[in-house]
Amino acid sequence: MNFLPRALFLLADSQLLFWRTDGDCFSNLLREAVDKRYPKAAYIGASNGDLPEFYDLFQAAMNNIGISDCRMIRSGLQEQDLEYLWAADIILLAGGAVERGWRFFEQTGLGARIIKSYYEGAVLVGVSAGAIQLGLCGWPDANLPDDNPIHTFKLVPFIIGVHEEAGGWRALKKALRNCGGTTRGLGIPAGGGLIFYDDHSFRPLRYPVHEFVLREGAVAHSLLGLKPASQSGRCAGGESMEESSEPQ
Repeated sequence: MNFLPRALFLLADSQLLFWRTDGDCFSNLLREAVDKRYPKAAYIGASNGDLPEFYDLFQAAMNNIGISDCRMIRSGLQEQDLEYLWAADIILLAGGAVERGWRFFEQTGLGARIIKSYYEGAVLVGVSAGAIQLGLCGWPDANLPDDNPIHTFKLVPFIIGVHEEAGGWRALKKALRNCGGTTRGLGIPAGGGLIFYDDHSFRPLRYPVHEFVLREGAVAHSLLGLKPASQSGRCAGGESMEESSEPQ
């Protein structure tokens, strides 16, 4: 039985799959989260239309980690693909279009089954659109959120934004205002990521993560920084290096 805390990996893009430093690397973090000596790794490319070049990146990243048992789960959903997916220890949700991928999960019933796999011990990795899908919601046009969000996996209780820093996280902040209430948003910059644990703590990877929350009609911004490798590196969601309020 796996007694490790369940972990979700949210990556702004595929850069982090190949990230390596003297103190840490993605491969170590992922292998620590998987309680198998020879894990199976499944790739779901529905959000990008099963483009083979992105699966090639995934396969190369897994090979770098020492994982050779990989499979692309195509949108055609052959029986052998489903059998592999249900046995997978790592499931990666690829980037692309949030709505396109989510409609696939809904129409095929894979969404509910992926959640079941997660609670049975599979490690989920979301890249770009896949990271957004692991959060509370997305929008048909990621750059212009409206009042009709796409309700996604909700495994991470935040609205997730990715690689929007050049635009000042405009779409993420608008999404946050549309949802209102106590909803919070996390912005993952390009090349960065975070690990979200089942105790609702999280650890930024490579770069600080931006947190946004509505306070009295304004968007408050906190920058959640990195911690030394000798510490656990987890954040409870309120550790701020910088904070500013922006009018609605």
